[in-house]
Amino acid sequence: MASLWEYANPLKFMRTTDWLLPVVAVAAVVTTATGLTWGFFFTPDDFRQESTVKIMFIHVPAAMMAINAWVMMLVASLVWLIRRHHVSALAAKAAAPIGLVMTLIGLLTGAVWGQPMWGTWWAWDPRLTSFLILLLFYLGYIALWSAIDDPDTGADLTAVLCLVGSVFAVLSRYAALFWNQGLHQGASLSVAPGTRMDWAYKAPLYISMVGFGLIFLALVLAGTRTEIRARRMKALVARERMV
Repeated sequence: MASLWEYANPLKFMRTTDWLLPVVAVAAVVTTATGLTWGFFFTPDDFRQESTVKIMFIHVPAAMMAINAWVMMLVASLVWLIRRHHVSALAAKAAAPIGLVMTLIGLLTGAVWGQPMWGTWWAWDPRLTSFLILLLFYLGYIALWSAIDDPDTGADLTAVLCLVGSVFAVLSRYAALFWNQGLHQGASLSVAPGTRMDWAYKAPLYISMVGFGLIFLALVLAGTRTEIRARRMKALVARERMV
């Protein structure tokens, strides 16, 4: 654990990510391309959903990362509130736009799938509604960072907002279990006994999920590095003005 906190040092973080970021980025491209190519071109059509089922190779990983991105922001925000490590606050800030894009992808691909399956582009289903609210929290989180000049104050307030928004991140994941009504089906992947999906779909889906996770990690590392550089630049400008 002591070695883990070393990466809260911006210099240590930058040195490590100098070599780690290219590795993660290449792995993300290869894994995502493999999963999507396999899923879209080498899996059979479903006997009910036909080719529409292949939307899940984008929808499921994007929706998963939309929720997990907020969880990562929550952990980073708690580290900031408890330990006051600036890298954690900057990592949470860098993750927000990525989580926002993943949420948008999840909503749009869900609508494309829902229209032929449900006969409507949108329904006020518990899971869909909580996912839409999560999107609004992402927008509010990003807007709050932009509206506050003092970085520490911004980190404090956005951390509190992240704590509140975590409720909807949980609801987005488990709404289908909390409420029985709604159009959205249960989880396609589960550790519960019983076969929910054939491995012809499951294998490329797992690869796509890993790929999206690596994409998120690569973008967070790149975004955090950018935030560190931007903060250094502001500090240098402020120092020059004082001189």
